Parts: sequence; structure tokens; C-alpha cells
Amino acid sequence: MKARKNILSRVSWLLVLVAVLFPAGNVAAQDNGSRAAGAMMGGFFLIFFLLGIAIYVYMALALQTIAQKTNTENGWLAWIPIGNIFLMCNIARKPAWWIILCLIPLVQIVIFIILWMGIAEARNKPSWWGIMLIVPIMNIVMPGYLAWAD
Repeated sequence: MKARKNILSRVSWLLVLVAVLFPAGNVAAQDNGSRAAGAMMGGFFLIFFLLGIAIYVYMALALQTIAQKTNTENGWLAWIPIGNIFLMCNIARKPAWWIILCLIPLVQIVIFIILWMGIAEARNKPSWWGIMLIVPIMNIVMPGYLAWAD
């Protein structure tokens, strides 16, 4: 019970902090309902921001681990936004100019599937694991499986 109260207290302080940092206009002219809506939107923003950071760290750790297990140098590139695409090309044994293809809106879907198929083959897994990139939950599970499964 005390832990639940402690968590609720921390969440309410985070919502107040977000409401103070991101006011929704003239505070004196607002009623309590619009202030609460602004605080709620700030809380949603904070939750999605933290979720995005967690997914980015997970993907970077997985890609760095895959680079280490495939003896690909410069595994630290997994933490740099465009550098991680270069690292994926190196792991999949594809040319570096594929980075340009990864920046073209609809072409990038096909290129990332081909890259992840190459990464799966480099980890001695079936290449169809790269196709799993288009399945919503599997696109988060697959890099972890390729990184930490034996």
C-alpha cells in the first residue's frame, strides 16, 4: 500500500512538473479543466518520450551485441543514428552506399528487411527472420533474439 502511494505521489509530481514546463497558454484565463487536460497531455508526452528512449537503448544494445558476436568492428556505431545503419550494412556484408537507400521513404522498408535478413544469416539464423521486421511486436523482439540467443 505504501509503495503504491509512493508511486502515485511521484507520478503526480511528474505531471505537475510537466504542466509547469509546458503551459497551455495564459494560465490566469484557464479554468481547472483545461489545466488538467494540459497536465495530462504533458504526462502522455513524457511517457511516450521515455518509452522511445527505452526502445532506442534496447535496439542499440542489441545491435552492438550482434556486432560483437559477428566480429564486426566499430560496434559503438550502434549508438549513433546514421552510424547504426552503416553498422547494419557492415554486419550484413552489404555496400555502404545502401545508407542512401535507407533514407528513401518507401524503399527503406525493403532495404531494412534485406539488411535484417543479412544480419540473421551472419548470426547463423534463418534469413526469414528479417521478414519478421514488418510484424508489429516481432520487430522489437527480433533484434533481441538475434543478439542474445545462442
